[in-house]
This record gives sequence, structure tokens and C-alpha cells, in this order.
Amino acid sequence: MPSINPSPAQLAAFTAQVADDTPLLMLNLLRFQAQASYASGSSHAPCSGREAYARYSQTALRKVRGVGGEVQIMAHAQAVLIAPADEQWDELLLVRYPSKAAFLSMLADPEYRAATEHRTAALADSRLIANTEHPAPAQQGFQPQNKLKP
Repeated sequence: MPSINPSPAQLAAFTAQVADDTPLLMLNLLRFQAQASYASGSSHAPCSGREAYARYSQTALRKVRGVGGEVQIMAHAQAVLIAPADEQWDELLLVRYPSKAAFLSMLADPEYRAATEHRTAALADSRLIANTEHPAPAQQGFQPQNKLKP
């Protein structure tokens, strides 16, 4: 079953489970519709799902930066190696937020909320997964190198 927008129960669980003072890495997995599906009577010109997502992104990226966040990675998905056969993605985003409060304040912003109309019209399915970084155990030989930032 497609998941496009968080339910009130999912938001409540996120709020309860995620620490208040920890930076977040939000993993977005996106599958676009071929044709965006705006509500009947919408004033928006017909477009592809990717184009509708670009409309959403114009506001969303500004709001992410406005709360101190930053897009870390934006990439086209190429191939799925480990996943159910019907789980395919077009794009992924990894967005860093300074805290849970910063992320939630963005979600509550009226301009951001209005822009989600485009996101909803754009997507056939999505996942949004909250993550926190942790140091890798050096004794296991894993030495992460942050090559994502210039």
C-alpha cells in the first residue's frame, strides 16, 4: 500500500521515539507518478510527477534551510539489490536537520504545508525514515569518511 503523507499516529510515534536534542538524518525514498495527480478542479497545470515534485522542492528546500537543515545527498536510484520485487524507487534524498524540533517546525509552517499539495500529487509511493548518526566501532575496522560535503 502506498505511503505518501504521515498519519497523525505516525507523527505521534516519531515525536515519542526520536530524541529531542539529536541531529536527524531523514532518508526519503521517492517513487514518482508518471502524471501528477492533483485534486479535481486544481488550478495547477498538468505535469509529470517529477515536475510536481520540483514545484514542491522550490518551497521545501527553502524551508529546510530556514530551520537549519541541509540536503546531504540527492540521487537517482539505479537498481534494487535487496528489497521486495515490487519495491522500486526513482530517487533518494538524505536531509540533515539540527533537531526533531527543527523538523517539526518545518512541517508546521503554513507555506510548507501548502507546498505539500505538489508532493502529494507527485508521488506514487514514498518512505521517510528518521536516522541518527552514531560512531562506528574502530575495532571493527570501519573508518567512515565523510565525502558527501565539499
